[in-house]
Amino acid sequence: MNRRVEIKKGSAMKILGRLFRYMSHYYKWELLLVIVCIAVTAVAGISSSVFLELLIDDVITPGLEHGFDYIAKTLYTIAGIMAGIYALGILCSFTYTRLMAVITQGFLKHVREDMFDKMQSLPVKYFDTHTHGDIMSYYTNDVDALRQLISQSVPQGLFSLVSILTLLVTMLVSSVYLTLVVLAGVAVMVIVTKFVGTKSAKYFVRQQNSMGKTEGFVEEMINGQKVIKVFCHEEMSKQDFEAVNNELYRDADKANGYGNILMPAIMNLGHVIFVAVAIVGGALVLGGVHNLTLTGLEAVVISMGSIVAFLNMSRQFTLNIGQVSMQINAVVMAIAGAGRIFEFLDNESEVDNGYVELVNAEIDEKGNITESEARTGKWAWRHPHKAEGTVTYTELKGDILLLDVDFGYVPEKLVLHDVSIYAKPGQKIAFVGATGAGKTTITNLINRFYDIEDGKIRYDGININKIKKADLRRSLGMVLQDTNLFTGTIMDNIRYGKLDATDEECIAAAKLAGAHDFITRLPDGYETMLTGDGSNLSQGQKQLLSIARVAVADPPVLILDEATSSIDTRTEYLVQKGMDALMEGRTVFVIAHRLSTIQNSDAIMVLDHGRIIERGTHEELIAKRGQYYQLYTGAFELE
Repeated sequence: MNRRVEIKKGSAMKILGRLFRYMSHYYKWELLLVIVCIAVTAVAGISSSVFLELLIDDVITPGLEHGFDYIAKTLYTIAGIMAGIYALGILCSFTYTRLMAVITQGFLKHVREDMFDKMQSLPVKYFDTHTHGDIMSYYTNDVDALRQLISQSVPQGLFSLVSILTLLVTMLVSSVYLTLVVLAGVAVMVIVTKFVGTKSAKYFVRQQNSMGKTEGFVEEMINGQKVIKVFCHEEMSKQDFEAVNNELYRDADKANGYGNILMPAIMNLGHVIFVAVAIVGGALVLGGVHNLTLTGLEAVVISMGSIVAFLNMSRQFTLNIGQVSMQINAVVMAIAGAGRIFEFLDNESEVDNGYVELVNAEIDEKGNITESEARTGKWAWRHPHKAEGTVTYTELKGDILLLDVDFGYVPEKLVLHDVSIYAKPGQKIAFVGATGAGKTTITNLINRFYDIEDGKIRYDGININKIKKADLRRSLGMVLQDTNLFTGTIMDNIRYGKLDATDEECIAAAKLAGAHDFITRLPDGYETMLTGDGSNLSQGQKQLLSIARVAVADPPVLILDEATSSIDTRTEYLVQKGMDALMEGRTVFVIAHRLSTIQNSDAIMVLDHGRIIERGTHEELIAKRGQYYQLYTGAFELE
């Protein structure tokens, strides 16, 4: 599911405000220093206009009467002062540009870390309802939009804002008449900027959303490339991509179309203002009009130096207005990106109200349980009772009970109805049924990837809602139909099941799973590097490593969701022997299409549309001649 983030009126400022509060949390004093340095740099740049006025009115014009010596002496003094001002401006410019580089990359590092931390805390439901490509877009496109805002738009915007305010005051001090001419032109600029900016902003937000949608589609197509080729759907995929790509093209075309006409329009208006100032200024000089400044009407006619300086200031003023206008597109994209990132960060983390913990335990001959700081190989549930102020310990055995469980991924549509399952320690429970019957859903509920609507699930007699999710999942081992391996060595991937496992324990787990032989035939054995989710291994080999990863974890409860579906018949026979050894003494839930792998189960549950319609051992179900019998004899096939 791809959500389109729209920026409503009034929300843009809230997003920007939150963004800068977010930044100041990490770089408060650095940002204050940047603002000071930018202000000094901007004022130093504007001093060139003052220098021009002094050069004409105080050096050149009087020098025509007093001679070259006067010009040289006065010029050296003014030039020395200006050199000092420019030197200070250069130092401040270097300081703030260097600081902004540090702030930008450091802040983006924190943003990515916060997003990744949030991602680890989100429930499985979030990833079931959002494409991986769209999530990746948060880390790439949206973070890059923030980079452009912080590294370019923010310093340029602050620089232009300080320059505009300083120039405005300086121009008013120089001549109110000419300032009014400039402000009249700026008013037209603002109108044009508002019109074009509003149009482009809407489409830049859409562009950011379309980009995430496109990345999600491409990621989906890459993952399904084999399926596409098997069913010869290349042309259909091209058509689907063309539709998504065209949407991105239309949004980007309109966004950049409006955005790209803004700067030329502002620049041309700046030229018009420059000409207007020159004409009005010349008329004031030739007409002998007394100058009007902030201090009042002066008794002197506006000087030629003031006109030249004012022309330079008007050019700087309009250029800074243009620079602010040019940053609008980057700001809008950043707001859209920040809005998506904040929406991601604002997602509710997985709620865990559990308080029962899994601890190392020592159990004496009488069955008394005490908590141990050292690893003993035995585990117990530590159950505090707040009302009584006592703590009880229950041995971890793997006794699972589902009683009258109802569940739906959405409240109005249940997928499990009145499901009751009794799994005693050491029993093997198998689930059989068509796709969508609810087999995997039951295992998701045992892991608390989702919470039930009604009924109870108990683990060793304890309601699983009382058990901390991390401790609950640590007691469960799960082998999925879809394998997931990580970049690293084969040894690292096996050790993923138990991070403190020794090499010997990992090798023993690989032998148990039947993976040792193929691993030793690889060029680097257990140190063979895996990349791209184990693309250099066969599907069966990847599944064997997944089984070995669970074996090294040594959990009391196993969940095998089509664990051998990707393994050929010969390999399955070898693996099954290891699996039988692994399952010995553990509570095991098995989901399998191959009925031959579950004949030795203590109980087989046949599900249909979220209900258990048959249950019993293999022999009992065969004797009933019901749906299981039909499945086993081939009279009925699973869909």
